[in-house]
Amino acid sequence: MSDDAVLMFVNGQAMRGGSLNDALASARYLGAVRTAPRYRFFSFDDVFPGLARVSEGGWQVPGEIYRVSYADLRDNLLPREPAELELSVIELEDGRGSLSMVCRHLPGPGDPAREITAPGGWREHRAILADHT
Repeated sequence: MSDDAVLMFVNGQAMRGGSLNDALASARYLGAVRTAPRYRFFSFDDVFPGLARVSEGGWQVPGEIYRVSYADLRDNLLPREPAELELSVIELEDGRGSLSMVCRHLPGPGDPAREITAPGGWREHRAILADHT
């Protein structure tokens, strides 16, 4: 890993076992982590999730943290991210900052997203969906 590596928090398909995890093949997995309790968590048509920072009513969203090079971020992960999300800096539960994909705007009525709050995050949400099919 080069010296230009940064922390990247992922909470959806880029996590281990997800369809985008191959984009992090050269990254170093640092472990499971949660955000600070400042975020709401949304599902976009049950295809991918999105974080949105809020001033109140947030919770600690679970995910994974990686050390990834700017080149891998630029060339492998970001081109595959949905247009509804953008790269930002978030706060982790221990107060550190990390890059992460977040909602471009707080979803509201008429948006293709609905709020999900599952203690296990995206994986638990997907498991619940699978149980209902």
